[in-house]
Parts: sequence; C-alpha cells; structure tokens
Amino acid sequence: MKVSIITSCYNRETTIRSAIESVLGQDYADIEYIVVDGASDDGSMDVINEYSDRISTIISEPDHGMYEAINKGIRVATGDVIGLLHSDDFFMILMW
Repeated sequence: MKVSIITSCYNRETTIRSAIESVLGQDYADIEYIVVDGASDDGSMDVINEYSDRISTIISEPDHGMYEAINKGIRVATGDVIGLLHSDDFFMILMW
C-alpha cells in the first residue's frame, strides 16, 4: 500500500528540515513525499532542495494559504492513503 505524505509550508526555514527528515527517516518503503511551498522568501526552498533527490514532488508557487497548498498536494498524490505533516511538526522515529 502506497502512502502519500503532504507537507505544506511558507517561510518555515527553521522548522522544515525536521519535518522532512522525520518523513525520510521512516522505515516504511512505499512513501510518496510531496512538499508544497507557498513561494517562501526566507530560505525554506534552500532547505527543501537539499532533499530534492528524496522528495517525490516539490511544488513552489504562490497560493492562498495552507488549505490551498494541501489541496495542491492532494491533487498530485497517487497513494492509497494520504497523510498530512505540517511544516512545524515531525513524525517520531523509534529506535529499538
């Protein structure tokens, strides 16, 4: 089962790295990761682009807020399940 995770952000340079790394650190193999940025001007895209080889889809363009960005992500998602991870949040990574 493919899982699509969508992260929307705007000017979150200080928190987006933790969100991205928490998704990329999951051990589930079939994750499609989509990041939708609202044309940030604070360096967020510099951080996002550091991971561009591991993010399935990156969209960066002006929008009308978080909900429009989430809907953009949903439109391109191809997973059986769609999850949202906001740019100030992160998934726990458990080490056994």
